[in-house]
Amino acid sequence: MNLNREQKRQMRRMGAINESGAPVRGERPQPHKAEERTPPAQFVREVKGELRKVSWPTRAEVRKYSLIVLAAVVLLTAYVAGLDYVFGSAVLWLFDR
Repeated sequence: MNLNREQKRQMRRMGAINESGAPVRGERPQPHKAEERTPPAQFVREVKGELRKVSWPTRAEVRKYSLIVLAAVVLLTAYVAGLDYVFGSAVLWLFDR
């Protein structure tokens, strides 16, 4: 193996080579054992428990945020439509000459 000093130091720290520079064979990682599956009833109970911890917005907040999103979508759509019209007209004018 052709390694420079820094690579050898790093490999020694990782345990890949010993002090003399010979490769060290480590233990092979054991295959991951499959965990037992959670029964559906327990899964539903856990989901309900987690959903109780969620900070849900009020009806007024949902309405306000929905209006903000709707307004942003309308404005951005109008902006893109305007750009499309301007560039389309410019291209048609350019090639109509």
